[in-house]
Amino acid sequence: MAIGKSNKLSQTAVLKQILKRCSSLGKKHGYDDNGLLIDVPKGHFAVYVGENRSRYIVPISFLNHPEFQRLLQRAEEEFGFDHDMGLTIPCKEVDFLSLISMLR
Repeated sequence: MAIGKSNKLSQTAVLKQILKRCSSLGKKHGYDDNGLLIDVPKGHFAVYVGENRSRYIVPISFLNHPEFQRLLQRAEEEFGFDHDMGLTIPCKEVDFLSLISMLR
């Protein structure tokens, strides 16, 4: 019985180490405890644009602009909103940069 108890304790210790590593894994990759990206400031969100899916951080206030809303409608039609990559905007990167420079 003592061997079984000792084995259980070591398994518990190993499991705790694994859980600790897994819980810090997201933090190492830029995510907080809630699964939100750390580098995205409050009041902003990340979008991915163009063929290379370049990442941009944009203010939430852009959601009020009709031009940006049209891009979101195109994104919904083309990609839907249920995918792992994040919000992908279906336009050329240069066009997106032009749009956001006008919205600022």
